[in-house]
Amino acid sequence: MENIPRISLAQKPTPIELLKDFPHPAAIYVKRDDLTGVITSGNKVRKLEYALGDAVQQKADTIITCGGTQSNHCRTTAACCRMLGLSPYLVLRGEPVKPFDGNLLIDYLLGSEIRYITHKEYEKVDELMESIARELRKKGRIPYVIPEGASNEVGLMGYAECMAEMKPFIKENKIEAVYAPVGSGGTYAGLLLGKLLYNIKADLLGVIICDTIEYFMDKVYKIGKKAIDRYNLNITLQQNDIKLIDGYIGKGYAIPYEAEIETIEKVAKWGVILDVVYSGKTFVGMLNESKNYKKILFVHTGGIFSLFPNKGNFFVNPVRNVRSRH
Repeated sequence: MENIPRISLAQKPTPIELLKDFPHPAAIYVKRDDLTGVITSGNKVRKLEYALGDAVQQKADTIITCGGTQSNHCRTTAACCRMLGLSPYLVLRGEPVKPFDGNLLIDYLLGSEIRYITHKEYEKVDELMESIARELRKKGRIPYVIPEGASNEVGLMGYAECMAEMKPFIKENKIEAVYAPVGSGGTYAGLLLGKLLYNIKADLLGVIICDTIEYFMDKVYKIGKKAIDRYNLNITLQQNDIKLIDGYIGKGYAIPYEAEIETIEKVAKWGVILDVVYSGKTFVGMLNESKNYKKILFVHTGGIFSLFPNKGNFFVNPVRNVRSRH
């Protein structure tokens, strides 16, 4: 991957930590990709290293991307743009809720151009972003469009690289399974290509937090194949390489449920803060689906800023917090 355009933006390698004495049949290790930065924290920045590397190579001056009003990806994109002297243009699903909070507050602090659209309009968001790009070109700007989550054949290479980063630990510690969230598909697809590229034996399991297994089976396969073709990777991807887990979405995307909230509060006693959109649901799924393994590795994709607009879901008992984490 040495010849693929990339800009160093993340603080890495990120540590891998054992949740010592966590009550579960398997020993749980956590890949702390929530520590890739401060305003760039989370998994998105690894993908943006490649997406923005490509954008800079094409001499772009404006980056157009999309997500929900509390999108970690949009916040990270805006932050990385400002670090590189680029202008962020965000297409957000939903309406602004004042006072601004969480990721949206940071989007505004970074001076992002923001266009709000409805959930119905978001169904054709890729077409809309291309339309915005055409409008900007007429004004003399040079836009570059990054899809939701930077989850395409370019962005996923950030997690192929992450799998290479984890390989020595996986091998030395005899990790049997790696778990990761699946919300736009790019992180899991990248990890899967990395597993194939670097001949990693551990199972790779993705817990879906929106949409359906059928949708993500198709998306992961397609963007994985595009990456293999684009970068001439010496691997073969098959549909049965993709291992996804359903049943932990709850009532829908970014809607927390009781077991998830309880898990977030529990894991926090080990000094690890999960989020309500991705990592919380994935951790619940992992706990329920990993009881036959002895050692597992959880890829923590960050998302701490989304906790603040969801603070009403937590009923933290101060007395309970000073007691034993067990």
